[in-house]
Amino acid sequence: MLHSFTRNYNDLSTDAGFQFEFYCDCCGNGVKSSFIESSTYHKKQKSQRIGSFSSALGGFLGGVGGDLGNMINQGSDFLSNRLDGQSPEWRKEQETAFDAAQAEVQPLFRKCPSCNRWVDADCWNEDEGLCTECAPREASYVAKARNEAMRRNIDEAAESATVWQGKIETRTTVCPNCGKPAGTGKFCNECGAPLGTQRCPNCGASVALGLKFCGECGSPMQKSGKCPNCGFENEPGMKFCGECGTKL
Repeated sequence: MLHSFTRNYNDLSTDAGFQFEFYCDCCGNGVKSSFIESSTYHKKQKSQRIGSFSSALGGFLGGVGGDLGNMINQGSDFLSNRLDGQSPEWRKEQETAFDAAQAEVQPLFRKCPSCNRWVDADCWNEDEGLCTECAPREASYVAKARNEAMRRNIDEAAESATVWQGKIETRTTVCPNCGKPAGTGKFCNECGAPLGTQRCPNCGASVALGLKFCGECGSPMQKSGKCPNCGFENEPGMKFCGECGTKL
């Protein structure tokens, strides 16, 4: 079993050779060791070449030569299977290569005496002798704290800020021709009748056709035109009786 100075590493080894990557416990950045070729892999390649040559020679000579080539081929295949299953020779090479990789990479890391984590140069506070998680750099920490305070102040100001003032209201114009909602255009969306305005009989404000009450004073738009003196039915909105002249 491989024993590392840090638990944060990855084995990138293959049959052809050995390489490892070690990671910082704080930021996760990795450092790769140099690639080391496997001698067992070269032996495998050599055995396969000998087997192929012997097979060709046996086919050319026939008889005993062919049997000898088959035997060497079988031995080569057996060796290949052992390497694919990580043979003892390969494992021994791996352990030796792993020790060499640690000797190469470990000087690039520092062990924090406070949290016992291994960190790279970017996460090491040289002034304090601790990792930046345990002892953040003063300038960086001050800048971070100031930035966080600024964001809090902006959020608090935004919560109390008034960004819009006005009345929220909706009015539905009813078409005087069909009695259905006419929309906001100059013509009714249902029947196409032209839309206009009328004046409030009380305050004179312009009121959309179809509204029953004035939006300014709240007076009803359709006042009775009946004269209190003579009882004549005048048109709505008239100020004086057309029959006797009495003020309505």
